[in-house]
Amino acid sequence: MTQRIIASMTAVAVCASAAVAAMAAAPHAQVKEVALKDLPDLPGKEGLMLTVTYPPGSTDAVHRHDAHAFVYVLEGSIVMQVKGGQPVTLGPGQTFYEGPDDVHVVGRNASTTRPAKFVVFLVKNRGAPALTPVQ
Repeated sequence: MTQRIIASMTAVAVCASAAVAAMAAAPHAQVKEVALKDLPDLPGKEGLMLTVTYPPGSTDAVHRHDAHAFVYVLEGSIVMQVKGGQPVTLGPGQTFYEGPDDVHVVGRNASTTRPAKFVVFLVKNRGAPALTPVQ
């Protein structure tokens, strides 16, 4: 009985290690700043536009933007979810919104074989980082 429990615990540990290794090995998103503009009508705010390309299998770490974030999918398909919400799969022409208090718990390419690309427009505090990791 003890040997079966140890074998079971070992199998769980191996699976967990494999999952962590797979996440670490997953390709990272490629982010490119397209525009950054002070918004004089909104004191202390700026607009930041980014393009994000998810390679096949790419995933984001849990994070927040502390901004209004508007996402527009250009190609491929992505899965997005904020804490307390349901995951949504989006394709070209579809949009997603994250508010300043949202925690982005899922951001990933829906495909393991095709890249996905989208535009993100952020209205954020001037000089603040675009993304803050969440533990």
